[in-house]
Parts: sequence; C-alpha cells; structure tokens
Amino acid sequence: MTLLENLLAHRSTLPADAVDHLQALLGEWQTLADMSFADLLLWVRCELADKRPAYLCVGQMRPYTTQTIYTEDLVGQVYPASARPMVGRALVEQRVIRDADPDWSTGVPVREEAIPIRFRNDVIGVITRESNVSTARAPSQLELTYLQTAGELAQMMAEGTLPHPDANRDERELAPRVGDGIIRVDADGVVGFASPNAISAYRRLGRLDSVMGTHVERLDPEPRQLLESLRTGIPVDAEVEVNDAVVIRRFIPLISGGRIIGALLLVREVTELRQHERALMVKDATIREIHHRVKNNLQTVAALLRLQARRLQSDEARAALSESVRRISSIALVHETLSEEARQRVPFTRITKRVIDMLAQGLVGPDLPIDFEMSGDPDELSAEVATPLALVLAELLQNCVEHAFPYDHDPPADDARVSVHFDRSADDLTVIVADNGVGLPEGASLDDLSNLGLRIARTLLETELGGTFDVRNGDPGTTIELHVPLRHPSA
Repeated sequence: MTLLENLLAHRSTLPADAVDHLQALLGEWQTLADMSFADLLLWVRCELADKRPAYLCVGQMRPYTTQTIYTEDLVGQVYPASARPMVGRALVEQRVIRDADPDWSTGVPVREEAIPIRFRNDVIGVITRESNVSTARAPSQLELTYLQTAGELAQMMAEGTLPHPDANRDERELAPRVGDGIIRVDADGVVGFASPNAISAYRRLGRLDSVMGTHVERLDPEPRQLLESLRTGIPVDAEVEVNDAVVIRRFIPLISGGRIIGALLLVREVTELRQHERALMVKDATIREIHHRVKNNLQTVAALLRLQARRLQSDEARAALSESVRRISSIALVHETLSEEARQRVPFTRITKRVIDMLAQGLVGPDLPIDFEMSGDPDELSAEVATPLALVLAELLQNCVEHAFPYDHDPPADDARVSVHFDRSADDLTVIVADNGVGLPEGASLDDLSNLGLRIARTLLETELGGTFDVRNGDPGTTIELHVPLRHPSA
C-alpha cells in the first residue's frame, strides 16, 4: 500500500479508481512543479474530530528549478477549511483559482493558485501551486515558455485530461526532467522553442541544422511515435539511438477544451549511461560464464571420484569418496545458482532445497524414509557466505541422516524428520537444524562427537564465516544452532 493509499484509507471515502487517478497524477506532477517554479501540494476533503470540514495534504512536490518554500513536509497534515480558502473555492467553482495578493504568513511573499483535479465528472482534489514572488524578475524566453506550458498543464489537470488514462504507467526512473531539455511544438508539430540542452541532445543524434521552426518529422530520427501521440493525445515515452548516441524522449500532448494545441517534448541524453550498462552486462555475462565453468569442472571432479570409488574394494574407502563427492556437489550447487543469477548474490532458499534433494536422493533409503522440512527465509546471500554455508548445511544434514536414525534403533514414533529453520535479521542469520532421532549420548560434548563432517562444518563456520556453532539435545533428537554474522568482512 502506497503512502497516498494509506492516508486516504483512514481519512477519505474516495473510490479506488479515483485514488488510482491521484496516484498517477503524483507520477506526472514533477514537470508542473519545475515549469511553474513553485511548490505543489495535493489536498483532499476530510473532517476534523468535531465533524467540521477540513483538507488533508496527501502529496507534496518541490521544484528543481527554484528554491522551495516549505522545508518541512506537509503530507499527512490536516487543516480546517478556513485555513485554506482557495482550496474550498476551487472545489466549489471547479476552476483554476488565482490569488491576486501574496500571502506573507510563511515569512516570504507567496502567491497561491488552486487547481481542481477532475476525474470523470467529479472534482476529487485540489493542487495548490505556491511560488515565492520575492525572487521575481524579468523572465527570459525559456522561463516564459516554462510558465506558459505550466499553465496549460494545470488547465489539463482541471479538465481531467492529465494524467491521460491510457498513458504508460511503467516505472520511468530515467524519464527526462525539465532541466534535461525541453522542446515546445505547435499543433502541426513545428518546433516553436527548444532549450539549449535539448538542442545539444539532438546534436548528438546528428541533427546539425537549426532546430527552431523544424517539423518533428524532420527533427527526430524516429518520429512515427511522436506524430501518433500528437494525433491521439496520448503521451508516449520512447528511446532513440543514432550513431551510438542515446536520447530518451517523453512527448506530452497539450490539450485545451478537448483540442490538441501543441505538445511538450522532454529529452534526456543518456549515451554514457547506456554504455556503462552495456559494459556491466558484458562483465556480468563473463562472471556468470566463469561460475558455469567452475560448476562444470567441479562436476567433472565429482564424476572422476565416482569412477574411482567403483574400482575400490574397501567399503570404507568408497564411503569416504562418496562423502567427498557430496561435498564437491554442494559447492557446485552454489556456482550453478550464481551462473543463473544476474547478480553476485543468491537466494539461499533455492540452495537449501537443492542440497536437501541431493541428500534425499543419495542417502535416504526405502527402509527408513526421512521427511525434510524447511521454514523461514534466509533471503539473498553473497557468494562468499553462500558457498561455505551450503557446505556446512550439507554436512549437518548428512550427519543427521547417518547418525540420528541408526538402523539398530527403532524409528521414531512420529516418523523420521529433519528440519531446517532460518531466522534472518539485518545483522545476522540464524540457522537451526533439528531432528527427532536418538539424540546425543549422555554427557557428550561437541568435541566428543566431532567426526570429520562436523569438524569441517565447525571449521568453515568459525573461520570462514566468523559464526558460532552450538549443539544440544532436543525433545526428542538433536538441535544444532548456527549464528552467521552478515556484516563479517568476508560477507
């Protein structure tokens, strides 16, 4: 649930589709704030505790193009209707309300404008556009274009045509902002104004002629989407690449009274960013290929050990080689998962499931079926933590299978069971491996029980991961608790 939805859930009775419209508006209004050189506040109707009418602030946007008026956030604050008279006028008159005289209550002269937000046939909220007039000066052509376009965007919000219901709602993390570059075109698609940054962006695309007075069809290398947007009135986000230069464009048709009167083209040149992303993709592919080859090499070693085990006559030697194969396979599982992931972190739940499947297939026989259970979420772990921890987990599970349920004992009344539980915090990971087997011998300590598998597990945990290892009797069976610090230098 977003902050807007959370605020409205407790204070407003707006229907879900109206809330969605306001949420979409919050994704669009940075452009209005920047072009207005003003702070924007979004208000909706609510009531005070004594049922008097009031207004709740559910959104705030500061401009990048000038200094903000409000250093503190007003989102979540409630004002009585008398404290925001222009909001009430905009709601009642359903038109843009402009204040002739500045307000000095904040310590600086603030001129306020109230823009009703129309959704279908209703006004569901009001945006106040508040600018500091003490910094006013003779505007340049750039600033005049900003202010003219801001007024048209505000009118579109009042008429319910912005945000457009059919506009792409995907995340636009790299969407161009006003300062990146703007081009203003008329209803015929002819450029009437272009900022210096926008001209520079199109220079990178190979446009060396004059931009001013040029039709979009001749200006842009791929104008089809822009022309279609100018025809339909639906905003479009598109990326164009020419001569190894990459420019992101956002094309917003300007609509007044149901008629398209022009469009605002925001552009951002992202050539170096895209080149960096491609370099990272090549590096990532190389690392994943390395993990894939390491996994293949480990599997080859495991296969050679299996072949060698078949030639041995000693049961003890074959068992030792089989244990080595399982240890190598545990490490190979981590590299296999890393070769499938885009980052050098792995979801350890997947590793645990693969380790359990490997042991269930290789060690558990039909004479004594063992149920494996897993709970909790270890989340993602770095390769430096996941590799030794996978080997530790494999050793502990193998130890449970081999020693908790010996064949000279009767099986547990409620069937043989081994569980793995994860408890993840910001600083460490706790892993609890428990069984319902025969338990520890009376008076036995960890040092007394340290077979090769447990010694390997304890050494890896304490030296490689800087963790702790605790073994105790359960009720019934044995419980082993591991603590792994996730901020250890090796992690």
